[in-house]
Amino acid sequence: MTTKELAQAVLDAPSACPEFKEAAQNYLNAIGTDDEKKAGEILVTEAEEDISPIDGTIEFFATDMAKDIFGAEVAAQKLAHAKEIKEQGAIYCDCPGCKAALDIISNKNIF
Repeated sequence: MTTKELAQAVLDAPSACPEFKEAAQNYLNAIGTDDEKKAGEILVTEAEEDISPIDGTIEFFATDMAKDIFGAEVAAQKLAHAKEIKEQGAIYCDCPGCKAALDIISNKNIF
């Protein structure tokens, strides 16, 4: 994937937080300018800060807050999914936002 595609994946991820999306948009805006390298560094840092370890995801979806936000049934489904992927060896959440973050972190040398 290109850096542009990696950044676009963040913008396309409904689960990416606003700050991560802003860093991705800023990077896309900076491509080809003197600010591109710095914007890329900021995007990588944001990805490293925002990716959710699977244990944290499991803890969150077991809370009343998750039930309030997503509804009890959806929170239970997400909790079961997180436990399942952890059993399969997942280290991080596999939502679109975390997947985009992991892709950026895995390719940070190209930013």
